[in-house]
Amino acid sequence: MNDFANLKKNSSKDLEKLSEQLAKVTSPSFNSDDERFWHPETDKAGNGFAIIRFLPPPKDEELPFVRLWEHRFRGPTGSWYIEKCLTTLGKQDPVAEMNNMLWNSGLESEKAVARDRKRKLVFISNILVVKDPQRPEREGKVALLRYGIKIYDKVNDQMNPPDGEQKINPFDFWNGANFRMKIRTVEGFRNYDMSGFDRPTPIANTDGEIEAIWQKEYPLQPFLDEKSFKTYDELKARLERVLGSNETNVAKAIAKELNGRSISGGTGSDDGEGDEDEDGSVDSRLRFFEQMKREQA
Repeated sequence: MNDFANLKKNSSKDLEKLSEQLAKVTSPSFNSDDERFWHPETDKAGNGFAIIRFLPPPKDEELPFVRLWEHRFRGPTGSWYIEKCLTTLGKQDPVAEMNNMLWNSGLESEKAVARDRKRKLVFISNILVVKDPQRPEREGKVALLRYGIKIYDKVNDQMNPPDGEQKINPFDFWNGANFRMKIRTVEGFRNYDMSGFDRPTPIANTDGEIEAIWQKEYPLQPFLDEKSFKTYDELKARLERVLGSNETNVAKAIAKELNGRSISGGTGSDDGEGDEDEDGSVDSRLRFFEQMKREQA
């Protein structure tokens, strides 16, 4: 049982455990109406600023984050495909399979399509919103944050710094640090290069206040529950609707031409399905979901 007393007692030991887990990393389905999630907002110039604090594992869980893969692209029909990828669970996924076929075709035009549709790596953690100039009413609240490799790398740099520098567990209540999120829009994409961590400080003045924050955290493991993923057949049907009959036929022709050639990365993890960053996408995600709602209404 993960109680608060043990959380404080083992806080110094958690750094090594988390570092091991982070080193391995090279929902209920998320939607724009999920009020548990906090989204950093920007001004008209595409710039933004906020201060957040990453939180330790919620009660009865071992890690302060979950990671999953998603596919998010627009098909030739004009419709969007935005779905959790079954490779998260180590299973076959129809988009991953198609991307591998396109990549293995050897045609640069088909490889370009595979790159455009490759999966995105997403992390989800609990955070405390410390400062939010755009929406000050959210300050002091516990929320969920979606983030990608670029923010993850900044977290990992704190836990695995260059030789001689102090290791910091950003998820620790007592010895962690606030994260200053500085957003710029560069060539149409969000850029977090100027973001960074403050000096380590307790998240609150008393253990009572800290425990109150901890009690408000959201469970993370349900995001990895197989029940929260669509089945292979459901994803395949959605993919075919997004791509349209012409492209589906092209994919079948490519598969026939490959004539049983083995597809590397059985769950879709080869060059055609390389890692991509969730952080890089501009806030088009909310627009994607609005369109999906209209399409599926």
